[in-house]
Amino acid sequence: MPDFLRPDDQLRALRPLVPTETPADAATDTVGDFLHATLRPVLKLQNELLLAAVADFVRDHHIALVAADATTQQRLLSELLGRNTKLRYTIIGLVTALFTAEEYAYYRTQRPELNRRLLALAQQRVLGQAAAVGALAAD
Repeated sequence: MPDFLRPDDQLRALRPLVPTETPADAATDTVGDFLHATLRPVLKLQNELLLAAVADFVRDHHIALVAADATTQQRLLSELLGRNTKLRYTIIGLVTALFTAEEYAYYRTQRPELNRRLLALAQQRVLGQAAAVGALAAD
């Protein structure tokens, strides 16, 4: 099969480049490598969908995010992302759906640690764009 038709290559081609600084001991940290090579680019690619999914949960749970000040928005989103299991699994699904077969095989061996890191990155991304989530939730 030609390279241009391989699904794994197509998935990788979709991902944006995310510049990273590699620590000196990175050669031994395969979880860290996975974080930089896979998780961060996939989260960046899925950013709009991630924000829309969180905004849907805000609306569905009647969270008064739109009327809240910036500090309260941060707190409300942090609580939602930390406590809502359904939202957490939705976020994990948004990301893992774009893994290649090899990446998913590795993910399965490191699932607890990678889920923790994935959710932490997603939370940073959402909290950094709380106003955008609020605007989406208001629609």
